[in-house]
Amino acid sequence: MELKRVVVTGLGALTPIGNTVEEYWNGLIAGKSGAAPVTHFDAEKFKTKFACEVKNFTVTDFIHRREARRMDKFSQYAMVASDEAIADAKLDMDSINKLRVGVIWGAGIGGLETFQEEVINFANGDGTPKFNPFFIPKMIADIAPGNISIKYGFMGPNYTTVSACASSANAMIDALNNIRLGHCDVIVTGGSEAAVTIAGMGGFNAMHAMSTRNDDPQSASRPFDANRDGFVLGEGAGAIVLEEYEHAKARGAKIYAEVIGGGLSSDAYHMTAPHPEGIGVIAVMKNCLENAGMQPEDVDHINTHGTSTPLGDVAELKAITEIFGAHAKNLNINSTKSMTGHLLGAAGAIEAIASILAIEHGIVPPTINHSTVDENIDPSLNLTLNKPQKRDIKVAMSNTFGFGGHNACVLFKKLD
Repeated sequence: MELKRVVVTGLGALTPIGNTVEEYWNGLIAGKSGAAPVTHFDAEKFKTKFACEVKNFTVTDFIHRREARRMDKFSQYAMVASDEAIADAKLDMDSINKLRVGVIWGAGIGGLETFQEEVINFANGDGTPKFNPFFIPKMIADIAPGNISIKYGFMGPNYTTVSACASSANAMIDALNNIRLGHCDVIVTGGSEAAVTIAGMGGFNAMHAMSTRNDDPQSASRPFDANRDGFVLGEGAGAIVLEEYEHAKARGAKIYAEVIGGGLSSDAYHMTAPHPEGIGVIAVMKNCLENAGMQPEDVDHINTHGTSTPLGDVAELKAITEIFGAHAKNLNINSTKSMTGHLLGAAGAIEAIASILAIEHGIVPPTINHSTVDENIDPSLNLTLNKPQKRDIKVAMSNTFGFGGHNACVLFKKLD
């Protein structure tokens, strides 16, 4: 069976450095940090008092108040980003076969704020179980793609992938394969997360996973820097419209890039720590290249998982050197988490968008906040430090890894 080609025809983004795709891209190229003191709750007593929050966002500018009240923030973010992507794709809702349009979404946690509020309200009560009737529908992780499909009448595959921080990359790979195999013409994919909450911040602090650089939040996310001390929690959403190539061409759609492969693997090592030699990461990049029919030397750019953790950054770069060999020094490697923070289940989506736009514009966004060389990192690697770099990018790779050892890798290619 000949696999169908899959292309990107729509993008949507709601991020800590921009509330549209254009704003997000401009923020990336400007090297803008999204980190600032937490405003969603009083974080004074927390070890980490800052995060990469979505800013200047009023949900009722996009969603009717009545509907917004029935959605957790992660669902609201999903709706706004997907609306932008669907509008960007210019899908004709009157002529498209909605039975062949799906929504496959990623969320690592889902409605954490809703869960937190309902449990706190119950604990503060007299023991009488008074819960909001929308508690469960607001909280469950699969409700985001459900809401998208209900709004637009998309009746194809509809579900959420959950693999911690690899969730939206997993969603993209599932979407890719559904279209490749001829099951769908179009799939809205991506991910959203809204975990900048008391429970989210407190939980990650308890794990000693987050930076505590409270005196200088904007420089706290510093992938590959010797003085990195953990990730910065982010929130938001990224949406991508994937479409079968002939279907897109027949309707004259704008095509950003082709999705040529996806790879998956597991570290099978530890709940939260990566394998020190990057064995699972080596496997996922190898799987992705083989799936795409590409050689290592075909790749120009890698948007790394690059969370700014002491162990993770080194393990990933070791794996890149292992897979790419002498070609590794020719790659433009970066971590856009230095600007956006870590969007958990939405990370794969917004980083895929950064990779797609890097191909379109011929510019690699920088890894900001780097000031001190880490002796454990190969100095010959081009980590695109502190300033964007112009480059003709034909093939870009996006890596995303999650707690539990989940690894996902996606390859994008400039359309021939």
